[in-house]
Amino acid sequence: MGRFGVTEWVLVIAVILLLFGGKKIPELMKGLGSGIKEFKNAAKGDEDQTAAKKEEEKK
Repeated sequence: MGRFGVTEWVLVIAVILLLFGGKKIPELMKGLGSGIKEFKNAAKGDEDQTAAKKEEEKK
């Protein structure tokens, strides 16, 4: 109980196709991918800044 089987996944995909249509889904996935990429870059930039501040404090 609580796990998705093949039937449930097919149903979810069918509902998504009905809601958004075949043409919108690639656009949505492209937007999602670029959003994730930007988030990772921002997180990496924050880590770099934090590491630089720690190095400056050590001096």
